[in-house]
Amino acid sequence: MSDLLLELFSEEIPAGMQARAGDDLQRLVTDALKNAGLDFKEARNFAGPRRLTLVVNGLPEKSPDISEERKGPRVGSPDKAIEGFLRGAGLSSIDQAEVVSDEKKGDFYVARIEKPGRATPDILSEVIADIIRQFPWPKSQRWGSGTLRWVRPLHSILCLFGGKLVGVEVDGIESGNETRGHRFMAPQTFTVNDFADYEKRLREAYVILDSKERQDLIFEGAQEAAKAAGLELVEDPALLAENAGLVEWPAVLSGTFDEAFLDVPPEVIITAIKKHQKCFSLRDGKSGQLANTFILVSNLIAEDGGKEIVSGNERVIRARLSDAKFFWDQDRKARLEERLPELEGVIFHEKLGTQAERVERLKKLARDVAPLVGADPDMSARAAALCKADLVSDMVVEFPDLQGLMGRYYALDQDEDAAVAAAIEAHYRPQGPNDAVPTEPVSVAVALADKLDTLVGFWAIDEKPTGSKDPYALRRAALGLIRIVLENRLRLPIRRIVRAELAFQISRKYALDALEPFGALHDLIDIENFDIDYWAKIFRDAFGQASSEFEEEFSQRFPLALEDLVGFFHDRLKVYLRDRGARHDLIDAVISDDADDLLMIVARVEALGRFLSTDDGTNLLAGIKRAQNILRIEEKKDGRTFHGLPDETLFEQDEERTLAAAVAEASGAASSAIGQEDFEAAMAVMAKLRGPVDAFFDHVTVNADDPALRENRLKLLNRIREATYSVADFSKIEG
Repeated sequence: MSDLLLELFSEEIPAGMQARAGDDLQRLVTDALKNAGLDFKEARNFAGPRRLTLVVNGLPEKSPDISEERKGPRVGSPDKAIEGFLRGAGLSSIDQAEVVSDEKKGDFYVARIEKPGRATPDILSEVIADIIRQFPWPKSQRWGSGTLRWVRPLHSILCLFGGKLVGVEVDGIESGNETRGHRFMAPQTFTVNDFADYEKRLREAYVILDSKERQDLIFEGAQEAAKAAGLELVEDPALLAENAGLVEWPAVLSGTFDEAFLDVPPEVIITAIKKHQKCFSLRDGKSGQLANTFILVSNLIAEDGGKEIVSGNERVIRARLSDAKFFWDQDRKARLEERLPELEGVIFHEKLGTQAERVERLKKLARDVAPLVGADPDMSARAAALCKADLVSDMVVEFPDLQGLMGRYYALDQDEDAAVAAAIEAHYRPQGPNDAVPTEPVSVAVALADKLDTLVGFWAIDEKPTGSKDPYALRRAALGLIRIVLENRLRLPIRRIVRAELAFQISRKYALDALEPFGALHDLIDIENFDIDYWAKIFRDAFGQASSEFEEEFSQRFPLALEDLVGFFHDRLKVYLRDRGARHDLIDAVISDDADDLLMIVARVEALGRFLSTDDGTNLLAGIKRAQNILRIEEKKDGRTFHGLPDETLFEQDEERTLAAAVAEASGAASSAIGQEDFEAAMAVMAKLRGPVDAFFDHVTVNADDPALRENRLKLLNRIREATYSVADFSKIEG
């Protein structure tokens, strides 16, 4: 057994691409080794600014010999069949095949193919060259006159197996046993024998191979520097990882900037020095106030102790913070509402209009959603009116990540209500699974409006996620809406809200959203007969004539979009619940096409899970599924269903009468409990069916010889199915 050592040395690899590239290299090489029949003990990869490294331990010296038997056509088959067999088996004549006799099938040809194993270095030479040529960089380039595409110019390939050179040639670059150290502190080339020697020599040449070790050194150094200054580090895992991808030998230094810049919001300072100089911020541990000190990470140990490096970073940061302070001062000279006309020049989507048009929709939607979440309608509409205004501020144009946050600062600066200012920032949340959801009523109303407008709008124009593609982050928007509803324990009729908003979105091309007859969205939510006749009447009342195009839109496209979007919410809810440990089959059993209240769906899933964890639940499930299976088979056989009440006069056995009475009682009691949203009580009622169901199947023959008796008993089973549907669709539950 021997080890493979592979290093691909290039110009600087972007920090954000390194981890994935290291994993891709390991995956591609190990998959190729497995396909060649080469087993190994372990594989590890290392990624850094200028090199991707892979070590594979425990590889055999050669691939195993393969003995393969390939069956051919019968003796006497047509020449073309024989020729095809010979080509596929790699034989030059039929004499090289054996003739095997079979009592039933007669004589036929068999080719016995022996493939000797290949030397591992020969296999490595081929697969590594192919992998380098086809490496899946997100972005790559060609240089000089070569044809190879790499993220940055590739300089050398180090490839050793068992300490010996493996020949690899790609675009004129031939493999060797040499590498080089730190670009500035040890740029000379040197030879290596194996991975242990490679790692040791690199460290001596000021290169720390392991990214995790570089991160740890940076973090520890930053913590020590912060402590020495009497401050604490503003931790940023993403920035830490990025710095580890920028340096091979990290040296932590600290610098300062003018205290006058602290008048700028702290998030602006943190973002500015992070974006431009990859520096960490510090704050006072007691007050939490940002300090005018920063931490930088150098890629070398300077002879002057880093004074020039610090000075250079201070000059750049001073210039960047001067820009930020200028933006801050200039932006506050105009009120947020004065910026709204500028949104007319910002396209949200070519089919959904500008951000200015979107703001008008958000104002209306936030006002209508507000009463449903306990928020003040006027305040919600005000927050919605201003929530996108900071998009055209100088600060957000420079630092897009600060959208919403800067809107809050500008709103507070112009003495807006604190709830309005908070909603301007919070309406984007949650932006990921670890982001907190808004909880203040006005913030909730605007956040829901923002996500509803996005989702309904894209469904109205038929721009939906497909497969793994979701360019408008609609899955994230739906999951964010679900989290807001569930974590705030809101009782929202999602289906009816979506229905009303979808009608507005589709109809806006007809200018109907400005018409008085439409009323408010919360009025439309409660309209039962919300169909094409309703909309056609409004159109005729408004314009004095019908519109076939309008009616076709609402009779065909509207219901399809509605069902599809509601189904999308259900799919996202399933993902949310599965991620939190809920069983997928229980979710499917509870969620129906017309399920409307997300909070109640979750409560029912939880209650069902607890019920099925009991003996009564497990045994009752078995009985119900048995009844459903019998019904499914017999309904398919007869080509009909067995709806309707069973005829009590046809009951012949006590078990039938007992079950019928139990089902009738359970059906009414369960429906009553569900109506009161007492799902535990509904489950308890269902549990009482266990005994009668078990007794029925133990003593009663469903498929009796008498057709009338058989039909009556199947109707009784159908009563069980119908009674349990009010709780869940037990046919979808596994077990």
